[in-house]
Amino acid sequence: MENMEKVKKFSETVSLIKAELRKDVVGQNEIVDNVIIAIIAGGNVLLEGVPGVGKTRLVRSLGRTLSLPFSRIQFTPDLMPSDVTGTNVIEKDATGKMVSSFRKGPIFANLVLADEINRATPKTQSAMLEVMQEHKITVGNDRYDLEEPFFVLATENPIEQDGTYPLPEAQMDRFVFKLIMKFPSDEELVDIVNMTQITLDENAQAVVDGPTILEMRQLASQVPVIDDVVKYAVKLVSNTHAELEKSPDCTKKYIKYGASPRAAQALITCAKVRALINGNFNVSYEDIEALARPVLRHRIKINYTAVNEKLTVDDVIDLLVKETKKK
Repeated sequence: MENMEKVKKFSETVSLIKAELRKDVVGQNEIVDNVIIAIIAGGNVLLEGVPGVGKTRLVRSLGRTLSLPFSRIQFTPDLMPSDVTGTNVIEKDATGKMVSSFRKGPIFANLVLADEINRATPKTQSAMLEVMQEHKITVGNDRYDLEEPFFVLATENPIEQDGTYPLPEAQMDRFVFKLIMKFPSDEELVDIVNMTQITLDENAQAVVDGPTILEMRQLASQVPVIDDVVKYAVKLVSNTHAELEKSPDCTKKYIKYGASPRAAQALITCAKVRALINGNFNVSYEDIEALARPVLRHRIKINYTAVNEKLTVDDVIDLLVKETKKK
């Protein structure tokens, strides 16, 4: 009975967050749902979409709704690691003596928007690896902890490739989800135009704060998962590896590289949050399948055969889920 009351409160809180975000974001309901799931689960998110679909607006509104310190980093080819993490500087203290002190970079926030992240050089991208995985920053001989909760929400434009650098696999794997923001429908575009004629400012109001997010994360960690569901999630990930004999035919035919163990961890962790949002205190097979696309689409590589047959990564993931359910 106590658990069900907690589940109800959890679901109601998420509904409040969604209601505020809808004041600023038209449509994109699946994107909003998955971003909320990732944040409560403690994961980073990669948002991909053409310019103008609301990627940056969504992240800014999220910062207002969650009442968290927000920081925006515009990634460019000349951005240096110290521009992200901060650097040691020499300055005078109160007595006039020259001392070394650390000046924090924009990464020291709870919610960090890494805008057009694929425009930065590999050297700068490497500075993101530690912070995205461990929530710590190393500068010189000193290591700094970032305040929890901490999230990186990165954006990238899939069309424009000039002046961009492919994100390294190790960094891609640190995003719990890759979400594709689609172009709005005609009806949604009308609403967007009407909304922005009134004001370009965000209208979302704070409904939760950092400690509340951490409490929700703690509750999600307690959601039970039966062994069969865990095995199903693990099987789904292992089936992405064509080099394994037990892999299904669609994997051997269409997948070049499979997902890492982090994919299985992400499936279970995020499925727990999704279950609570839907009012359940247990994880179902449906929770796993619903998150297969955002968890796997950036962790697997399809081969030329798939491209030649005009199959997308999502198409291959759907085939993989179907084949895994049969066995």
